[in-house]
Order: sequence, then structure tokens, then C-alpha cells
Amino acid sequence: MVTTTHVPVELYLQSSEWDPDAEYVDGQIEERPMGEYDHADWQGAILYWFRRHAEEWNLRVQTELRVQVSKDNYRVPDVTVMSRSNPKEQIVTLPPIAVFEVLSPEDRISRMMQKLADYSAMGIQQIWVVDPATGAFMRYADGSLTVSTRFEGAGIEFPLSAITELLQG
Repeated sequence: MVTTTHVPVELYLQSSEWDPDAEYVDGQIEERPMGEYDHADWQGAILYWFRRHAEEWNLRVQTELRVQVSKDNYRVPDVTVMSRSNPKEQIVTLPPIAVFEVLSPEDRISRMMQKLADYSAMGIQQIWVVDPATGAFMRYADGSLTVSTRFEGAGIEFPLSAITELLQG
């Protein structure tokens, strides 16, 4: 659900009124769809995979962390993968290595594509969408989504099927 009332960015940043955390886009609060079991399961498996390799790949990884994608816009990816060489930030302002969005039944393509474009404009190189219903991983690049089976970049390379295997275990 999207509100139509303009909200000052300071109010958004100081409030804990939204649970789960909402996004702030063009002066408006955009509530995020509540995840269901499958959504949480995929989110947890992605988090677990990257945390397992955090030292090896020099990473930090968090779920539902605010990312300032532009001066006044804040997104909340399902999973954010950051370089340990960057300072820890309470709200991420430096482009993460990767972000993952796990689809919920309530997600709308037009809204998701705008979110992915915001990530790209920030300079994030690895932008991923996961569909829990099909197990498909899609990489966003150049304004479109393409089904992919490998994550490669920033010294990280693994088959995305490894995440699927975690869910089957």
C-alpha cells in the first residue's frame, strides 16, 4: 500500500512506526509486502550462505537494512551484501556489492522494476530478484531481468543452486 501524503525525510528516518520497515520514495512512505514463510526461508538461506563465506569473500551481509539510493530516497532490500573494506553504516550510503529482493505474492512488477532501477542508479552491480514459487534467480541489468544460475563478481563466484540446496536440507 502506498500513502499519498508527503512525509518529511527526517520523520521517516526518526520513526520506528513501520514494521516491517517501509521505504521512502519521493517524499512518500511505501510499505513493503509482508513476507510469508517461503519468503523468509529464501531470505534466511541467502543470508546464511553469504555469512558462511563472509571472511573468505571479505563481506558483511544483513537483512532488511536501509539503503539510501539517492539524496532523499531509501530502499530496504531483503538481503544486502557489503564489502568489509567499506565502513559500517547505520544506513548504507555506499553502493553495496549486491542486493537481493525475494518476491512476495503482493509484489507488483512496475514497483519492483522502479526499485531495481534505483539500485542500479546508485551503482550497485549485482541486483537479484528471487522467485520463491519457482526457485528462479533473475539478475537485473540494463533495465531488464534475466534468469541466471551463477553469481559472479567482486571476487565471489558460486552457483545459485547452492541456495536452493540449503532450502532442501
